[in-house]
Amino acid sequence: MAYGGGGFAISYGLAKEIEKMQDTCIQRYPQLYGSDDRMQACMAEVGVPLTKEAGFHQFDVYGSALGLLAAHPVAPLVSIHHLDIVDPIFPNMTQVQGLSHLNIPIELDSASMMQQSMCYDKNKIWSISTSWGYVVQIYRGFISPRELERPSRTFLNWYRQADQTGFSFNTRPVSRNGCQTPFTYYMSKAWYDSYKNQMVTEYVPALDQEPHCRWKILDPGVVDQVVVYKRPDPQKWEKAPRRNCCRILPSRNQRIMLVEVSLCREGETIGI
Repeated sequence: MAYGGGGFAISYGLAKEIEKMQDTCIQRYPQLYGSDDRMQACMAEVGVPLTKEAGFHQFDVYGSALGLLAAHPVAPLVSIHHLDIVDPIFPNMTQVQGLSHLNIPIELDSASMMQQSMCYDKNKIWSISTSWGYVVQIYRGFISPRELERPSRTFLNWYRQADQTGFSFNTRPVSRNGCQTPFTYYMSKAWYDSYKNQMVTEYVPALDQEPHCRWKILDPGVVDQVVVYKRPDPQKWEKAPRRNCCRILPSRNQRIMLVEVSLCREGETIGI
């Protein structure tokens, strides 16, 4: 259940039980606001507890939802609501165009949509975060997985404030240091390679991302395109929840980064 309009889902068996008493149950809770609150009250009368689903998203935020979607929790993407008050999820597109564009990788592997993977290029001293089917972000320096899995506050809360106190989940601030600003690459193409039984997604940079930086670490701006290879995993959510691992593959062209995303191998970790 996602309170406030984010939607809820109940089993067929529970729906049959609630149907028998829903009309009278709702009348007993006039003080509650919205169908979700009232539905949970009726569920409590039936004796069924609430199950929290991290994949329900009600965007009671303003601004860019990039920080939230680039660090999606280890949970299936179930629903996205209230997109009318946030910026389009893809640059240079309307919200409707962006959602239609997002549907391309969803049709390939909905179970893996926006699942975050992290890896490191130790030679270039880069940290790479992949939100499959949506964005790839490249950071200068090594940033721990614990930090990368926290959403960056690219958005404002319901009261149009950017501080941490307005959220019920942990976030991290957007750095004002240009050297710590990630280079963001948005999904441009996605297709299934039947010969290799893998999905290929291409990501291209957003415009105007040349933050001033004096660090001697190689500028990620040299990368013009990121290509991610991944095999379908339709049974992903029938297993214990775990992030996929990603690996940097050799590339003959330094302007194209090749990344493999797959199940973690035995003994493989995300650490630096």
